[in-house]
Amino acid sequence: MNKYVIGIDFGTDSCRALLVDVITGEELASDVEFYPRWKKGLYCDPAINQYRQHPLDYMESMELAVRRTLSQCPEGTAEKVVGIAIDTTGSTPVLLDKSGMPLSLLPEYSDNPNAMFVLWKDHTAVKEAGEINDLSKRWETDFTAYSGSIYSAEWVWAKMLHLLRVDPSIRKSAYSWVEHCDWMPALLTGNILPENIRRSRCAAGHKAMWCEKWGGLPSSDFLTTLDPLLDIFKGHLYQSTYTSDACAGYLSEEWAVRLGLPIQVAVGVGALDCHMGAVGAGISEKTFVRVMGTSTCDVMVASYDEIKNSQISGICGQVDGSVIPGMVGLEAGQSAFGDVYAWFKDMLLWPLKNILPSVYNEEEAENIVRLLDRRILPSLTEEARKIPVSESIPVSVDWLNGRRTPDANQNVTGLISGLTLGTSAPLLFKSLVEATAFGSKSIVDCFLKQQVKIESITAIGGISLKSPFVMQTLANVLNMPIKVARSEQACALGAAMFAAVAAGVYSRIEEAQQIMGKGFATQYDPDEDIHHQYLPLYQKYLDLGHFIETRL
Repeated sequence: MNKYVIGIDFGTDSCRALLVDVITGEELASDVEFYPRWKKGLYCDPAINQYRQHPLDYMESMELAVRRTLSQCPEGTAEKVVGIAIDTTGSTPVLLDKSGMPLSLLPEYSDNPNAMFVLWKDHTAVKEAGEINDLSKRWETDFTAYSGSIYSAEWVWAKMLHLLRVDPSIRKSAYSWVEHCDWMPALLTGNILPENIRRSRCAAGHKAMWCEKWGGLPSSDFLTTLDPLLDIFKGHLYQSTYTSDACAGYLSEEWAVRLGLPIQVAVGVGALDCHMGAVGAGISEKTFVRVMGTSTCDVMVASYDEIKNSQISGICGQVDGSVIPGMVGLEAGQSAFGDVYAWFKDMLLWPLKNILPSVYNEEEAENIVRLLDRRILPSLTEEARKIPVSESIPVSVDWLNGRRTPDANQNVTGLISGLTLGTSAPLLFKSLVEATAFGSKSIVDCFLKQQVKIESITAIGGISLKSPFVMQTLANVLNMPIKVARSEQACALGAAMFAAVAAGVYSRIEEAQQIMGKGFATQYDPDEDIHHQYLPLYQKYLDLGHFIETRL
């Protein structure tokens, strides 16, 4: 009998569901649903780097995505689904009450951004991250040692402390916190009590300073020394974590009905999107996987023999089992990648969005803006690809949303140098694309300098499939070939692979990868001559970055 699994991928803007045959690996159907409140810009304030998402966006979009995926299939398909697994962005945590309910699902906090999930790219907790780093370096145990030795404002402890500090109204109900990738499986299985949730090894190790070496999460003494407010969580969190091949439970009756599935469906332990995406792309040792979207997340796995007792500095963590159980997962990335191009496009669209409505009627103005919104980046790309590297001036720095790797720092900002009256929009766009490629090279160099071997590069995500110009620029700057994974939904596919293991169809994730993997769509080979032309520009990029940091 056919058996199917569903991988659910919660991205920054939308939820994707993918139905896969566990025996053939065929992707039978999929659906993408955008978060309605997020799409309207609710609860966010970009001016202060505040990005919040309402749990109802997740719940409603998941229900629609799964049901619409199943609706594309023959009758009886749902009864053959044996497993579900989920990946999400991260660190995207939320405060919980005693019952395990996100505070924003309580009537008194329904419109309070501080009671909602704090999206990965929310940078309101820069001050708190700095305090965590300062205390860690003075403490008897450096709890950041396996987090690249620097704790980020994008991660859970900084975010939760910031919320408690700025909003006293939520303290009376705050009891615990949970990552998005942990709460969704708990919700589906009906096990949302904070003490009962099976917590992801992936999220805990990379974002919450969890490590077996010191017995789990940072000690209560450390946390309350950081701020007595953190005593709220004492005894309400966890010390044990689970890799994503484990089963978190089975669909509750409520969610079986809501999704149109049987209750015997196994639900896997969740993980972060980039880590499951790397699995969906066929990650193996010495492979550098780039998940390329609004930001990038770079993932590797290494054997215990290769890592030994090394502590890789400057990255976003090294965690046993966070990607492939039985191997050490390594994470890095850029805080803005596609977001850099989107920022430039929005800059160019400003006069159209703000002036056209006063010239044309509302419908005509909207149609013009919509048309140009679709055409700006392709047109810029077409012109930018004609410009030789020798004319790549200005040179830019890609830290428009801070820097994730190497050495996380959300205080730094972007920079554009060398502007003249002759600087055109395509030339500036080319500079921004090169900046994101230079940022990528700095990450690769960070690994190589610490003796982490990289023998191949794989790319997944929308940019890798849709922008040959960006991918070729990246290959030329890195001077390495880049293979692009065939699956358009590599993260959801990785989740589906873990669902197959959680359901007992396969005993190891490597087996699921071998059967369900999709291979590669294309490969970008570097031009060595162009690579050498880029080297002095890359050095200028590094010099400009140093200039920014020395003037903070």
